[in-house]
Amino acid sequence: MTALSRNASNTEPDRIVVLDSGYDSYEVEKSLFTGAGYRFDIYRGHGDRSARLRFARDAAGILVRQSSVDRELFKALTHLRAVVCYGAGHERIDLDAATSFGVRVANVGGYASHSVSDHALALMFACSRALFPGRDSLEGGFSAPPHPGLFELHDKTLGIIGLGRIGGALCRKAQCLFERILASDPYIPKARFDLLGATEATLDQVLEQSHVISLHCPLTPETRGLIGSAAFERMARHPILINTARGGVVDETALLNALERDLIHGAGLDVYEQEPVTAQQQPILAHPRTVCTGHYAWYSDRALAELQRRAALNMLALLGGEIPADCLNP
Repeated sequence: MTALSRNASNTEPDRIVVLDSGYDSYEVEKSLFTGAGYRFDIYRGHGDRSARLRFARDAAGILVRQSSVDRELFKALTHLRAVVCYGAGHERIDLDAATSFGVRVANVGGYASHSVSDHALALMFACSRALFPGRDSLEGGFSAPPHPGLFELHDKTLGIIGLGRIGGALCRKAQCLFERILASDPYIPKARFDLLGATEATLDQVLEQSHVISLHCPLTPETRGLIGSAAFERMARHPILINTARGGVVDETALLNALERDLIHGAGLDVYEQEPVTAQQQPILAHPRTVCTGHYAWYSDRALAELQRRAALNMLALLGGEIPADCLNP
């Protein structure tokens, strides 16, 4: 496959379209795209997939956030040559279909390594210090700990599942907080474990030996439901579970059961199986030993600016026939 395997229009500049709007400003993208000779448009509607496809029908490149990028889309957008996903997650994109239609795809990896790892640490502290009930603990139980199992981190083991950019950033930051750090990632060379000061471990070893477990793996067929009933049964040290990765990595039914059976100390969650969350997920969200935030671990002022800038640069590279480091189907 080549980046220019689809026919481009020779009568007017190629068009790049943001298919899912939502950011306050697109001045960075506009400046880069128009400066490179492209037309740039943003779809401002909501919900209607067919309307989105009509809007982007002549686009050479599209930038997406939530839209599914599948065979139907590739059939409809006959001029399409490049797709860039705002963010690291790309589970909504059918890469096999993209390749078969001659379309290259890129995400934006590593733009939020600091913000997500900071958020994971914040959730760890919130859970370990039992900040679950918040102001409720001030009424009727002043000076009494809201949970009897409060523990300190300095003599504990942190387990990291996924030692990529974000997991690696967390590992570096956590060195002075924990006595030991275990990490499990079958796709990372041993030299990286040594560089980061983590002990290489199997998934089972992380589950069995960690007092805090933080998830930083992508959502793939291999990792979907990775933390389910069997995993919770192996958590011998009554750990805190932190998920700032993808909601589908954790089976929420099994998580609720683990909380009810006191198999884990608590959970800090920024991502969920169903997003936006629904009424059916309220037992997890309202549980007295969960701290829940709304999928914004990725955000900081710096991370957002970096995300939009690199998404635009990746698009320009793909349309120019280059293969950026973030390309998912080179």
